[in-house]
Amino acid sequence: MDAEGLALLLPPVTLAALVDSWLREDCPGLNYAALVSGAGPSQAALWAKSPGVLAGQPFFDAIFTQLNCQVSWFLPEGSKLVPVARVAEVRGPAHCLLLGERVALNTLARCSGIASAAAAAVEAARGAGWTGHVAGTRKTTPGFRLVEKYGLLVGGAASHRYDLGGLVMVKDNHVVAAGGVEKAVRAARQAADFTLKVEVECSSLQEAVQAAEAGADLVLLDNFKPEAQFPSVAVEASGGITLDNLPQFCGPHIDVISMGMLTQAAPALDFSLKLFAKEVAPVPKIH
Repeated sequence: MDAEGLALLLPPVTLAALVDSWLREDCPGLNYAALVSGAGPSQAALWAKSPGVLAGQPFFDAIFTQLNCQVSWFLPEGSKLVPVARVAEVRGPAHCLLLGERVALNTLARCSGIASAAAAAVEAARGAGWTGHVAGTRKTTPGFRLVEKYGLLVGGAASHRYDLGGLVMVKDNHVVAAGGVEKAVRAARQAADFTLKVEVECSSLQEAVQAAEAGADLVLLDNFKPEAQFPSVAVEASGGITLDNLPQFCGPHIDVISMGMLTQAAPALDFSLKLFAKEVAPVPKIH
């Protein structure tokens, strides 16, 4: 899917609520700095100072829209950034620009970092000749999941289930609570009806076979060796997978490779927003 079209996935009401909560968190009371900047019309240039994939434009836009500012983008969503790159320009009252600055930069930097990690993982998988799905996980930052899942998509990875309702995932603790794999899968199948798939996390090869025989749609092999094979069901490999060892898991019998590090360990990209008074915005230095 074209990265620019992914913005359609974001519910406007949810997006507005997120932005409102972020701005309230950063400025819940008096904004003394506004007396310094004033309310006069101003403009600022957004600069990318590290390489990677640009992601998070809808969130950046929504933040400044709520603050009565206008954003003009010079690069489309999903662009490969080569620093120093002038990415966008923001215009509006000076105190509003500065009120949204840090929130907008935090969101864009984090989202772009995840998109960059996702793109690197997909590139590594395709370089190994594997055509399955590289996916994220539910290991996301509380309150920031929508941004992080969106970043995965911009980077070309699958988001995996968004929440507990997107897939019936029977994990090791569910198996223990239910009294065994077969009982757990039967209960999951009954709960899922015909609308959801059932995936089972397996602690042994025997459990994986039991799960498949009980009617699981997918089997999750957590921290298993890459050569494990289950041709009768879709297989997801997970646990301890990094960009370095990813090619080892790209076997013909693996359908999905999920990587928690795409959201947990992706470094944020470096952006800056600089106000300028002249017609040409000065290029910032990279430290």
